[in-house]
Amino acid sequence: MVTPTGTNSNKGRGKKESFSAQNRSGDRYAQERSIYLRFSVVFFLFALMTLIVVLRYAMLMLNGDIAETLISGSKPFAERGAILDRNGRILAMQTRLANISVWRPEIKDLEVLSTTLGPLLNLSQEEIIRRITTASSDFLYLKKQVDQATIQKMQSQRPLGGVNIEPIVGRIYPESTLASQIIGFVGDEGIGLEGIEYAFESELAPNEERNGNQVILTIDANVQYILEKIASQTLIENKAEAVMLMAMDPRTGDILGSASVPGFNPNVLQDSNESGRMNRPAIWAYEPGSVFKVFSLAALIDSGAITGNSTFICNGRYERVTNLGERVLINCLGTHGRVSAREIIRYSCNAGAAYAADRLGADAFYKTLQDFGFGARVGTGNPGETTGVFRSVDRWSARSKPTIAMGQEISVSALQMIQAASAIANDGILVPPRMVSRIRSGDGTAEQPFNPGTPRRILKPETAQLMRSYMMDVTSSTGTGWRANVGDLSLAVKTGTAQYVDPSTGAYSSSDFIASCMALLPSEAPSLILYIVIVKPQGESYLGGRIAAPPIQQAAEALVDYLGIPRGRNPQVNHSGSITLPNEQLPLIEGKVPNLIGYAKRQLLPLLLRDDLHLEITGDGWVKRQSPPPGTALQADTTIILELE
Repeated sequence: MVTPTGTNSNKGRGKKESFSAQNRSGDRYAQERSIYLRFSVVFFLFALMTLIVVLRYAMLMLNGDIAETLISGSKPFAERGAILDRNGRILAMQTRLANISVWRPEIKDLEVLSTTLGPLLNLSQEEIIRRITTASSDFLYLKKQVDQATIQKMQSQRPLGGVNIEPIVGRIYPESTLASQIIGFVGDEGIGLEGIEYAFESELAPNEERNGNQVILTIDANVQYILEKIASQTLIENKAEAVMLMAMDPRTGDILGSASVPGFNPNVLQDSNESGRMNRPAIWAYEPGSVFKVFSLAALIDSGAITGNSTFICNGRYERVTNLGERVLINCLGTHGRVSAREIIRYSCNAGAAYAADRLGADAFYKTLQDFGFGARVGTGNPGETTGVFRSVDRWSARSKPTIAMGQEISVSALQMIQAASAIANDGILVPPRMVSRIRSGDGTAEQPFNPGTPRRILKPETAQLMRSYMMDVTSSTGTGWRANVGDLSLAVKTGTAQYVDPSTGAYSSSDFIASCMALLPSEAPSLILYIVIVKPQGESYLGGRIAAPPIQQAAEALVDYLGIPRGRNPQVNHSGSITLPNEQLPLIEGKVPNLIGYAKRQLLPLLLRDDLHLEITGDGWVKRQSPPPGTALQADTTIILELE
């Protein structure tokens, strides 16, 4: 029996349609499941991200509360120690600051927010809007480490949605740019990154049990100010790349001032650059030029290789042919004829210094210059301090010894030069410089002196005295340093000019120079050493006698009077040395803001060290204005803002 074809076809089509429908149903299920899974993953990720952001914001709020608790005094905390000058003037101290952040979802009016915050945070309205609208996260910081004066101004405004003030413990530098390269700065975590802040981190840093120690410098803020002012003027007048100007008491090694310009303001670190932050006197090595003749001739005389009566012929150059037939030629700045050691110093004669160096063996010459401290770190506590470049004798060429004698083919730091000069000032005893005088405990009950080195004799007394007498001639009308002369004060001076060595090539520049001048005063018994270095001057002259001697004269005139160094027009009066000063007590603080008008910054130091008070000090001198006014109820979160003039 044959089955009809049509019947068979219908049955087959029905099976196929049923199977196809099942497939379509399965595909829809798979698609729906895939969509559901993708939606679930997206939702989960969105929820997770939201949770993370919310937790982050909550933690910031919590951290802010914790910081506020610490700062307000309800919970004691340890402070980083202060850095002070030799007279107790505060150069770095702990203070209350704040970070200003925004939470974008809570901003109600971006226009109002940017208009209000712009003047307070020193940001343009456009910059605030740009940063908020282009930020990759809803949370962002607008400005970090804002001072208390700004915070109080913000709090006096009507509340702004989405703006948060996050209190932190910060570091401020009341004297702004003064001695900034010496002091250094701390990072966001409150850890020292440069200068004294870095070198004495272990002393300054607090722990859970105590405040950090105070570091007292040898720097006198007034001397530092005078030097920085003169150095800045010199920089501008000579269109120089940099200027260093130092002052040291050779009897103690105390660095009273060490100016390096250009400088920087550690309170606005973001505006600084590497050149401004560089502590050149400690870390920058250069060829010293003719000032170095003081030390090379002292070495030659002290060894007995030459005497004050030895003479040499200068016909405008030094010339010698070695045993191997090598011809050594060194030019002099003039033709000085027959010169003694005194005249080599007075005229700064290159040829005379080179011929004098021929009288002493290389090993003995090298050893004496090493005794002056060249080729080794001084050890004043400056991070990154250079050793300079003073190659061993086995690496010298035939021209090395005569070239070193005139101050080239050797690199030094300004600290090394002023250290070496102490031996000339102290009748042959070298006194290592220091920038830190002592470490004081956080509670002020104990002090420990800081002495980086031990004085040592390196020259006979008569050698040092003879060199000072030679240097006195430099200020005569025929000497290279007559522009440094101070009429009624005797100065021992040496000027110098050296070609600048390009650090990228190691070759001498034909157009760039280093001008310098050193002075010991008064020359009979020096109590002050001044040393200036002008890097790459671009003015009418580059000679040390022309451009470096005048600022030395300015510094001497200013500092002699300030330090009380005797001179012709300063009358000397005998006194018992005992005086009585009135004991000025700070006002009692009994729940009300005291009247601090008229108090000097130094008198306020005990208040700054109290955990229960919050002071914000601006300016220098004496308190002229304060906020809140005297008599205001003193709350746990009250900040007393003092403006000094």
